[in-house]
Amino acid sequence: MKITVITVGKLKEKYLKDAIAEYAKRLSKYCKLEIIEVADEKTPDTASGIVEDQIRSKEAERIMKYVKEDAHVITLEIAGKQLTSEEFADKIEKLGVQGTSHITFIIGGSIGLGKEVLKRSDYALSFSKMTFPHQLMRVILLEQIYRGYRIINGEPYHK
Repeated sequence: MKITVITVGKLKEKYLKDAIAEYAKRLSKYCKLEIIEVADEKTPDTASGIVEDQIRSKEAERIMKYVKEDAHVITLEIAGKQLTSEEFADKIEKLGVQGTSHITFIIGGSIGLGKEVLKRSDYALSFSKMTFPHQLMRVILLEQIYRGYRIINGEPYHK
């Protein structure tokens, strides 16, 4: 299985880079992982709804360049479906059994995802009703993918 994570914005903090590198190393046993960063747009504090739509649209354009035709796209959205770790693992496993060989997860920027990306999404996933920094979401997502593969393979993992 190939897993692609497309994310808006560059990662600056060393501790987050270290955590991502650690999960990427652990995941190499289970899947081929690719992480793609696209540039984010600066969002003024007083941005109007129209300006925010324009920003989301620009970021969406950058994201869509990397979305492959055959990929099953899972967008991370506050309004998406919340799953337990076991349900998430089951979703990954079922996609593989059904013949999906490429899953693309998309993490938007600070003001969310553009309409073009949401339209292409095959599944909207939420980790919480809370808002997390999108840089931290990368670590959380990779940890859950790793946990999912451990569950799928019947390997122990702390609860």
